[in-house]
Amino acid sequence: MRVRAATAFTEIQLEWPLTPNLDSTWRTWGNVALWLLCCTLSLAAIAALEGRERLAELSIESARLQATASQRVNQHDAHLTALSAIAVAGADQRPELFREVAGAIMRFYPRIIGISLVPLEGEAGAFEIGTHGAEIRDLVRAAAARSTGVPVLVRYLADRPAYVIVKRSPNTDAARYGLALVIDAAALLEGESAYWMERGIGRSLTLPDGTILLEDGTDQRAPQFVHTLSSSTQPLRLETAIRLTLTDLLPPGRIALVLAMITLAGLILRAALRQRAQVRAAERRAELSGLETRLSHAARVNALGEMASGMAHELTQPLTAILAQAQAARHLIARGETEKVTGVLEEVVGQTRRASAILERLRTWTRPQERHPETIDLRECIHVAETLLAGQVAEAGSLLDVHAPAVPVLVLADRVELEQVLFNLIRNALDAVADSAGVREISVVLSTDGDTALIDVVDTGSGIREDVRDQLFTPFVTTRESGTGLGLALSHRLVERAGGDLVAVDTGQGAWFRVSLPLTHMKPDGVK
Repeated sequence: MRVRAATAFTEIQLEWPLTPNLDSTWRTWGNVALWLLCCTLSLAAIAALEGRERLAELSIESARLQATASQRVNQHDAHLTALSAIAVAGADQRPELFREVAGAIMRFYPRIIGISLVPLEGEAGAFEIGTHGAEIRDLVRAAAARSTGVPVLVRYLADRPAYVIVKRSPNTDAARYGLALVIDAAALLEGESAYWMERGIGRSLTLPDGTILLEDGTDQRAPQFVHTLSSSTQPLRLETAIRLTLTDLLPPGRIALVLAMITLAGLILRAALRQRAQVRAAERRAELSGLETRLSHAARVNALGEMASGMAHELTQPLTAILAQAQAARHLIARGETEKVTGVLEEVVGQTRRASAILERLRTWTRPQERHPETIDLRECIHVAETLLAGQVAEAGSLLDVHAPAVPVLVLADRVELEQVLFNLIRNALDAVADSAGVREISVVLSTDGDTALIDVVDTGSGIREDVRDQLFTPFVTTRESGTGLGLALSHRLVERAGGDLVAVDTGQGAWFRVSLPLTHMKPDGVK
């Protein structure tokens, strides 16, 4: 009945409305926080991935642009070589040939917006296509004068982004002309890719001396791609960059898809966890029910065993006396006193032996025939007893205080028997403090001393009477009106069977029982 009441109280606790609501609130906020964390991490991952993809695309497009521009500036060297050969061969004698070749070059290569052949001495014999004026002639003469055999690059005088490459003709100290090509920097970087027309993409082209020729969308803070064109005569510096906005890093479509997937996964996970919690609760209720059945059965069988043992002990002496008297009567009859009593006495002897055999079989039947020792954690046994007695503790207005180590305390014993011992000791303590007018407190302390595990059960009741202290573990000795006197005797025998001891410790107030069991270093089944 007490075990059933404890189980019922445990089930009521599991369904108590206040605690689940509080736990549900915290669980809801925890789920929201976890959802927000997953969303934040996902957004950060998407932003990092998008940024990496954009930078990788910039690097690919920039390398392609750099290769195209390098190929184009190398063509300028070929043009300069061809035009210089014509000039040296006699541009002043056949000016139409120079103009025809220069015009063809400008038609096929629109980025070349001007070609000039300027005499270094005087003004006669100058050829200018696409560019005119004294300023360009002075610029070409000054650049040719600085040349040491390598073409000279200078910024074009006009407002458009262009530069001038100047070469001496012939390319010696006895040069007579300054040959110049005027290159449109914007046309030099033109291509078939529409990538450079996108928003946030910037590029710039700079002369070797740092003079900026072109700045296209360069409001970004720092370039991500910096390379020099592959040309020994025109090593222009190409810089590209991309400005990433929040929309670029977090595309709305992808964000919506990811958030939807996270939310769906969260709902599925929540449903799975709720189903698992329900299954575990059902398993727990089934486990408690099984524990109740096992302990109740163990209590009944062991109590019956103690009673049968006590009855056998009490009946052995009178049966032995009957047997001795019957045998004496048989001897008297054998001496001839009477023969009529012989059959009766033989029947008495037979029935007496039969009664003794029946009692012996009863005692053998009630004694446990098979034990199942295993490596168990004493903390689990204490928890089982605590759970089953929770209802009685609350009903009595008592306080059950359990102290146990954080690590397992392992012993080799029968789990059900130890659970029965702890159940009996704590229940006796509850009965002891039930009528106490003061603090109703029961303390269960699990500790170790060397190779021994100690379980102390202490209560604040009236204590143990001196007249029964020495007979506490004797069957049928009890201080309660409704007691059977079998609980402590049974517990003492079960503890001894496990290789330990159960003693009552002297204390000034209340009762103190100590269970001592040898520790084992064997791991529980299933643990490697």
